[in-house]
Amino acid sequence: MNLHFFTSIHTQLGIMTWPLTLLSALMLMLIIERFVFTLLNTNTRSKGLEKEIYRVPLDNETEIEHYLSTHQKTRNTLAQGLCMLIRHREFTKAMREEAVSIWLQKKRRQYTSGLKLLNVIGALSPLLGLLGTVLGLIEMFKGLSTAQGGVSPAELSHGLGLAMSTTAAGLLIALPAIAVSQLGKLWADTTLAKIEYVLNHFNLHLSGLSPLRDNLVCCAKNPPPSCTSSPCSSRVHQEGMKKTSQVMEGGL
Repeated sequence: MNLHFFTSIHTQLGIMTWPLTLLSALMLMLIIERFVFTLLNTNTRSKGLEKEIYRVPLDNETEIEHYLSTHQKTRNTLAQGLCMLIRHREFTKAMREEAVSIWLQKKRRQYTSGLKLLNVIGALSPLLGLLGTVLGLIEMFKGLSTAQGGVSPAELSHGLGLAMSTTAAGLLIALPAIAVSQLGKLWADTTLAKIEYVLNHFNLHLSGLSPLRDNLVCCAKNPPPSCTSSPCSSRVHQEGMKKTSQVMEGGL
């Protein structure tokens, strides 16, 4: 029965049977691989990891090493990025930003792996199907030119149906390939944007700045010299100047 099935496919697709079959098999393998990768990396646990990382005191090496040993071998992409930033905490903020940028580029290649090939398959398969249709029509008209007597509508419709089957097969391959490619790229961009957002905030935290809900940043306790120009220090400075002026006016 399987042999009969493949024979019928070859009869309908003609010389384009093997190219379209190879493209469809490659497309299925790529879609399955991307589906499994998406299932394993969909949940970034950004809120939970963000709360957990801010509880780790940056001046306690024991707590930091415990966090690294717990999360650095995990498959979670965000946890890997946070561990990478912690290992580079002694470097400057600009150096950490450069390291995050290179690391995200590497992760983007992993998240979009195979998507360009799916786009190529989506572009090639309709063209191969159309080529098969044109070649099938040429063969059909050659046969009609050598036929004796009149040509019945049934014979003509049968030949046109076989010729059009390659175009249909090419479109059936192209539609899921292009759809998975575009959806995969959209998912990769959204997921990596969430990861980049959390890493940028944590990079500020390593510099002595802590993200707030309503304000952008505020100096943490015992801020480093790089934090002297932050909005929080400016506000504290203004309040101190106001209190000083009030004392001087009371003395006068």
